[in-house]
Amino acid sequence: HFLPLLIQTHIMWSLYTYHHLLAFLLTFLSYVLLHASRKTFSNVKVSISAQWTPSTSVSLNTWEENQLFADVEEATLFLGALDSIFLFSYAVGLYISGVIGDRFNLRYVLSFGLCGSAVTEFVFGTLTEWLHFYNVYFYCILWVINGLLQSTVWPCVVAIMGNWFGKSGRGFIFGLWSACASVGNILGAFLASSVLKYGYEYAFLVTSVVQFAGGVVVFFGLLTSPKEIGEDSDSQHPLMNDDEDALCDDYSIQQRDEELEPQPKAIGFLQAFCLPGVIPYSLAYACLKLVNYSFFFWLPFYLCNNFGWKEVQADRLSVWYDVGGIVGGTVQGLISDVLGKRAPVLAISLLLAMGALVGYSHSPNNQLVNGALLATTGFLIGGPSNIISSAISADLGRQGALQNSQQALATVTGIVDGTGSIGAAGGQYLVSLIESKLGWMCVFYFFIIMVGCDLIKKRIFELNVWSIAY
Repeated sequence: HFLPLLIQTHIMWSLYTYHHLLAFLLTFLSYVLLHASRKTFSNVKVSISAQWTPSTSVSLNTWEENQLFADVEEATLFLGALDSIFLFSYAVGLYISGVIGDRFNLRYVLSFGLCGSAVTEFVFGTLTEWLHFYNVYFYCILWVINGLLQSTVWPCVVAIMGNWFGKSGRGFIFGLWSACASVGNILGAFLASSVLKYGYEYAFLVTSVVQFAGGVVVFFGLLTSPKEIGEDSDSQHPLMNDDEDALCDDYSIQQRDEELEPQPKAIGFLQAFCLPGVIPYSLAYACLKLVNYSFFFWLPFYLCNNFGWKEVQADRLSVWYDVGGIVGGTVQGLISDVLGKRAPVLAISLLLAMGALVGYSHSPNNQLVNGALLATTGFLIGGPSNIISSAISADLGRQGALQNSQQALATVTGIVDGTGSIGAAGGQYLVSLIESKLGWMCVFYFFIIMVGCDLIKKRIFELNVWSIAY
């Protein structure tokens, strides 16, 4: 089985060009910068909470002018509400952005989302602090706008990757590429921690400026499809010729994509929603993204409050969760390519993740042990999350039910990620509520239940039959 796989892999890599590499890097960079700026908010929650509540370091009159909340608990609940507001608007935007992405130039939509989000985050975190303007309703409005703008990015970058890279080896390529979110988290953590001593507003300033610059680079440098340079899309034609196919016919781990009609028509939202596999994977991703994003939004805050570590230490330690996610997505994607099936790989990983969550909830007050447990948890939770949101979304958007006659990749990606974001949005406020009422241990029990629901909803051990997700 491995010899034909090696031959197929060699043929696959020989077809890739400089343009494939550029598309990979620019789409990767786009989401790295988006997640770096998004991570900033979670990394500076302690500083923001201190700014919004009474402090003995400022006079009473000064605090009363900027007063938002009476104590840290109220501020924490509002921070959780902001996370939910962002994710709800992000989810709604994903449903819309996927449809837009299949109908308009992906490069324009992507650049607009990156630059618009950068401006919004600058106003939220930097300009309001410089002007000493603090208003709950203004913060909420900005975060709704930010969620809508950021929702344009993911469907576009997945669609562009789907245009450039064929189904052969997609698990490995997309597993490696989907590390962009985790790399962005790591970059955001280090950028925020490096300037946090000057004030949280400078953390927002640095990441928003870098993101805006990235949007400009994408606008002038990204090709959204091989068709723009007069080539056929790798995702639409067989990766092996007749002779090579005859050699490896019995061992192929995939079905050939049929030829694409000259001018594909964009699929409708409801039609995309009813495609085989879209609903079960969307619901499963809702539970998984709730847990993954809870770590994303709350991990530095948890490390500070539960162990008493400094905010900078907590920010840097939290990156080990993302390191685990990077390795997990790449390794599990490669294994799914070798096996020819994605579902069993995800099932085993999520089953082990439940045990990892139990172990991490009992982590001692030791940064080395905590980092090791975080990396393990990230491998088992972040890995499946990356695969579902990228490789499986691309599989769903290119499945045989479409007969390669309709554009559906961005729409399907928006549906899967949008449904996941709805689950994550509700979860963020629940995390802050459970923590304030019952403590962090109950939060981890909640995570374990969600991972268990993910397995039950998807019936992941039974989902090895339909052709596109292997």
